[in-house]
Amino acid sequence: MEASPGVLNFAGMLPRLAALLVCVVVVEGATRPNDATRRWWSHVRVLADDGMQGRDTGSAGYRRAAAYVVDRFRRAHLVPAIGADFYQDVPLHAVDFAASQSSVTLVRADGTTVPWRWLHDINIYPQLGIPETFDAPLGFTGWETPADLVGGRILAALAPPRFVAGPAGYARRPQPGYVGTLVIDSEDGPEPVRWPPFTTTTMTLADTPLPAQAPGAPSGFEVNSASAEMLFEGSAHSYRELRAMASAGQTLPSFAMATRLRGRLVLRTRDLSSPNVVALLPGSDPQLAREAVVVSAHLDGYGIGEAVDGDAIYNGAFDDAAYVATLIDFAEQLQKAGRRFKRSIVFCAFTAEERGLLGSQFFVKHPPTNVRIVANINLDALRPIFPLKTLTVLGLNDTTLGDTARLVAERLDIAVQPDPEPERQLLRRSDQVNFLRSGIPALAFVFGFTSGSRDETTYRRWYAARYHAPSDDVNQPWDQDAAGKFNQFFAALVASVADAPAAPAWKPGNTFER
Repeated sequence: MEASPGVLNFAGMLPRLAALLVCVVVVEGATRPNDATRRWWSHVRVLADDGMQGRDTGSAGYRRAAAYVVDRFRRAHLVPAIGADFYQDVPLHAVDFAASQSSVTLVRADGTTVPWRWLHDINIYPQLGIPETFDAPLGFTGWETPADLVGGRILAALAPPRFVAGPAGYARRPQPGYVGTLVIDSEDGPEPVRWPPFTTTTMTLADTPLPAQAPGAPSGFEVNSASAEMLFEGSAHSYRELRAMASAGQTLPSFAMATRLRGRLVLRTRDLSSPNVVALLPGSDPQLAREAVVVSAHLDGYGIGEAVDGDAIYNGAFDDAAYVATLIDFAEQLQKAGRRFKRSIVFCAFTAEERGLLGSQFFVKHPPTNVRIVANINLDALRPIFPLKTLTVLGLNDTTLGDTARLVAERLDIAVQPDPEPERQLLRRSDQVNFLRSGIPALAFVFGFTSGSRDETTYRRWYAARYHAPSDDVNQPWDQDAAGKFNQFFAALVASVADAPAAPAWKPGNTFER
């Protein structure tokens, strides 16, 4: 049985955490904080330290990180927002793919075999009901798939680049009869698929069934494009030829392949819990204090996974330890200044964002009962890796929160723009969406850039190299002034919303019109 987060032995952690704060090791390539970011960066270093083991949902490392956040909130004179302490326990179900205990083999036409590696060559989305073993010939499905090609085969297909406007795919769904799909990832697009993948777990809230594959339904596999050429050995086509045809908009053929795939899967289910950290700064106005602005960031990271260049800890420094640190730093500044707002502020460090936005989903279902939430300002997807000249504001035109953000940004000489890449669905991919779906105005932000600029190049490289990878750690380069300027913007925005005479309101025709 897991210990309740409310009874953690935090006293035993203090020497370790204190050492992390004062013993700052400067690594070549890392950025030294300036005066505006020194205190903020000290919190980032603690939360993204290897000792937190990537803060995987429900793990011991996550609970250590949560205990640190609680301690800092308590020192900033915040009070519990739900119940007697700062923890809101979130009960969860999980199904884990035990890749190291599973096997997969590619069989050539001559019967020789090539051992493949789960999470490097091939992957599968964990869900209940997937057959434990598979052994089937392969076929390639293009725009049209003859019925005689389908029966009993695992059908390979090309995935289009992710989050790119254009065709929905390069294949049409064939008639039933195939036993699996083998989708070959594209290496193009603004968010290339991460290999090895950062997670082998699927989670749901405890009151929601785990995803399940229906009996007899085809299993779905995902293939690394770097390994795909082997699939086509002995056929009349090559992977590169087919990818070039797809990129040129040509119709793809369908054909039987000379190879087959066999393997064994090991899946395990478990129940667990992981806490949100929820704290309150009561408002000062007798009437408006009953309303609350939620400021949030997700505390969970990706844990310990497959190593990349020898590093297996997925620290999640800028996704999202840095912006939990922003919440801590903001609370500390308010305490130091003796500052309160007319409305109450609820500080939320959410769990299980990387597992499907589950912590915020639970919070919205079970909010504090002594205040009414009127707005959410969520911090995620922020990468302070180039100068802050433009902010992309997700949800900019949906509510009057966007108007307030525009005014605050103008005072700081920051341009504001709506999402220039709506096909990436960033508004719906972080915790703010659970507030929006519940009728609560919400905003989130991305550092903006001019198309074709050096800043865009830096941004694209970060996503290709560091997103959901161990290299998103405290040793990466970042822009001090940009980080400090955003934190200044955030503090001013919260103050404007929390002290405004009227609560934020929806605009007609908004994306989430109810």
